Amino acid sequence: MSKLNVLILAAGLGTRLRPLTLNTPKPLVPVVDASILEQQMVKVINTFGKDNVMFHANAHYLMEQVVGEGKRLGFEKVWEEPEILGTAGPLRRIFQEWILKENKGGSLLVLNGDAYHGFNLMSFVENAQNSGRDFALLGVDFSKVNSLRVKDNSLVGVKGVFGEECSEKESRAHDNSFETCTFSGISWYSEKALARIEKEEFSIVKFWQKEFAQGRSPFVDVSQLHSTWIDMGSPEGLWAATEARLKELSMESWIHPLVEVPKGSRIEHAVVQDKVVIPANVVVENSILFEGASLLPGEFVLNEIRGKDFVWKI
Repeated sequence: MSKLNVLILAAGLGTRLRPLTLNTPKPLVPVVDASILEQQMVKVINTFGKDNVMFHANAHYLMEQVVGEGKRLGFEKVWEEPEILGTAGPLRRIFQEWILKENKGGSLLVLNGDAYHGFNLMSFVENAQNSGRDFALLGVDFSKVNSLRVKDNSLVGVKGVFGEECSEKESRAHDNSFETCTFSGISWYSEKALARIEKEEFSIVKFWQKEFAQGRSPFVDVSQLHSTWIDMGSPEGLWAATEARLKELSMESWIHPLVEVPKGSRIEHAVVQDKVVIPANVVVENSILFEGASLLPGEFVLNEIRGKDFVWKI
């Protein structure tokens, strides 16, 4: 049996987290004890076994850091993108230059490098493979977005892109109405589907639209709609992911092992990253401190994310 290829998308600019991401790619921003890139990798290994998967990532912004981290973590390859290729571009490239050229074979599981989640990945891949479809999307209920229109586990439209006329008609029919959900960023593609991504076809949504038009709608797995799913690409999302990670680790707080907390200072429900200097008699509650955070002796830090040259209230 061919190994499962896993692509973690890590090429984004991280603009919503600047200035934190001015010198650190978003997928490498630590969420408590490890980056999302590493946490995604660990979840996959714990699910499928280390010997059954081959890891890939794509890199654009501060790509040398992503390449270096990929080597440290043992990724098969980090695909450098001097120009952004969207999502479809990296998928086609991996298929053409890895699965075909290197004769590696295998399907492809795609994950986002900026999402903290609690999905059962094994269940999703099994459902995708058993669906008889060439590719599949994992849906989640996120009412602020919920742009996917789904009927009988088939994608019938994406709000603002395609399927609007059909969806509105079905909605009026009542007895055959569609359901809506948000794309979690997790998907599975067979070799057949990957082979149909055309050169210069960078938008994955446009690829879905083409497949829909040709009668090959993807399977949409809606069995895990209410699982934990957090976009950590904003200050609010980063804090929510931090709380979820602390809960997962059964920890109230996390302090980097190399950080010294002087007597008289107190850290409660907070995360302190490496190279943070804690002065005397400081209290930190419900906060995250990154390298470069400035603190004064006796200061009370509450509901903040603080780092070099920034303070975000949460």
